[in-house]
Amino acid sequence: MKTQNLSNPDHLKNKHTDDLIDHYWGSINYVSSLIKASEIKAGLILSFYGILLNFAYNYMETVLAYAPNAKFLYGLSALWFVTTLVSIYYSVLCFMPRIEANYEKNIFFFGDVISKFGNVKQFAKTFHEVSTDEDQLFDQLGQQIFIISKIAALKFSNVNKSLRFLAIGLFCLLTLIASYLVVKV
Repeated sequence: MKTQNLSNPDHLKNKHTDDLIDHYWGSINYVSSLIKASEIKAGLILSFYGILLNFAYNYMETVLAYAPNAKFLYGLSALWFVTTLVSIYYSVLCFMPRIEANYEKNIFFFGDVISKFGNVKQFAKTFHEVSTDEDQLFDQLGQQIFIISKIAALKFSNVNKSLRFLAIGLFCLLTLIASYLVVKV
């Protein structure tokens, strides 16, 4: 049985490199999961609006018929509609790809893989070269973490804006319903 010399610095360096690679890929996977989570949230918001808009379409005419001169109800309805449109806009923005092109080419970015490294053989050669050079490898992984983190931050910002407008819209809708009940009675 062959034993490893634990005092050999190359053994420790390789172990540290393995840990770093796991750390980098773990970070990439974590940020990628945040991107997925933001898109799921945006999808849930859009689904909620599908139900809410169906409800509003079916009952808005009835609500406004009870108070044909109630400008307050019309104003609340308009405010609710505008906040709903803005919220939907931000939810849809979450699904739109926002890729900046002012970064160095990166072997881990799908757009660069097909457009900046030549044919399949040239890419495979470059990928192998970068993968065997620790400095280049960690530089490329670090850049990719930065880029996808920027994408995740933008997506979550859009989801948060959508949720804020959803809250404002729900307040308007609840006020509209309460006003309707008061006018009806």
